[in-house]
Amino acid sequence: QVELEEYGGDSVQAGGSLRLGCQGFGMVFSRYSMGWFRQTPGKEREGVASIRTNAGLTQYADSVKGRFTISRDDAKNTLYLEMNSLKPEDTGMYYCAAGLGDWWLLERPSYINYWGQGTQVPVSS
Repeated sequence: QVELEEYGGDSVQAGGSLRLGCQGFGMVFSRYSMGWFRQTPGKEREGVASIRTNAGLTQYADSVKGRFTISRDDAKNTLYLEMNSLKPEDTGMYYCAAGLGDWWLLERPSYINYWGQGTQVPVSS
C-alpha cells in the first residue's frame, strides 16, 4: 500500500523560510514524478512545483519561482520543498503528490496516482 507522508509544516512570519518533506512508503520512489500542491479554504488546489523522474528537471508555478526549490532524494524515498521569502499568500495546506512515470505533474494532474494528507503552512504578515 502506497503512502505519502508530509512533514515540516509550521507557522512562520513573512520573509521567513521553511522546508517541507514528503516520505513515500510502499513504492519504488524513483519511478514516480513528484509534486507539491497547495490549497486554501475557498480556493481550488493549485500546483506549486514538480520534479520528474529525471531529477534535473523541475517546474514551478510563477508565483513561487525564485523563492521555492523542489528536490528529491530517491535513496531516502523523500521529496523536499525549500521555501524562502515566504509571503502571507503562500499560506495553505501543502500536499505531496506522486504520479507513476515521467511527467510534468503541474500540467498533468490527472496523472497523479497518490496524494499525501497534507501539512499546514500558515504565514503571518
